[in-house]
Amino acid sequence: MKLTPVLIVDEIEKSLPFWVDRLGFQKTVEVPEGDRLGFVILVNAGVELMLQTWESVAKDSPTTMWPQRGFSTGLFIEVEDFADLRRRLDGWPVALAERVTFYGMREVGVHEPGGHVVVFAASEPQ
Repeated sequence: MKLTPVLIVDEIEKSLPFWVDRLGFQKTVEVPEGDRLGFVILVNAGVELMLQTWESVAKDSPTTMWPQRGFSTGLFIEVEDFADLRRRLDGWPVALAERVTFYGMREVGVHEPGGHVVVFAASEPQ
């Protein structure tokens, strides 16, 4: 089984600097929608993420009842090197201040450019 989240966004181009430049994802597939991107697949270390615009979703599946624009998806991504992640996120607006949870995870959360909350976490050394 494989799980690949699809984040529906207004503009893919606004999200690419976050996912590609800051976090090191590579764009492996892109589908144009007019003069913009309508869909992309991003990968990093075996993790796959898809971004699709609302316009593309509506054209792709016009009879499906998609939720109204809003952001009900949050991502929880475990990383091996939390210090490296913090360097990559330096200066990025924080949605969830860095903390250590009761179950031993160091976490920090941000809003990615599409508006979704992304929480990054790493096991805290015992």
